[in-house]
Amino acid sequence: MKPTTITGNTVTIDATGKRLGRVASEAASHLLGKKSPTFARNEVADVKVRIVNCAQAYIDTKKKADKEYVTFTGFRGGLNTESLSALIARKGICEPFQRAVYRMIPGNSLRKKRMMNLTISE
Repeated sequence: MKPTTITGNTVTIDATGKRLGRVASEAASHLLGKKSPTFARNEVADVKVRIVNCAQAYIDTKKKADKEYVTFTGFRGGLNTESLSALIARKGICEPFQRAVYRMIPGNSLRKKRMMNLTISE
């Protein structure tokens, strides 16, 4: 499969051998609609993005050990940290891609609608 295939309004990104951030930034760019000629900031782009072969993506072992995801419950003492390897063990290999794309999209009312157009598979 080619690294990126565009058919109609569906974009398929092959993550084999690519780094997590590179794949996520390409997916976020397509979801925002910046690759389409009818780009508008205030509209959700009419494009579906699929990321395939996440299990074959290149994630360095040092990155798996050192990268930490931080969440906060809202209560005192509720700061939780989790390493990338623990996140992959708990949620699967697709979760880091989901979180990376989610954090690359602007945090406004269109974020949830844009994320609905993203499909990630191993």
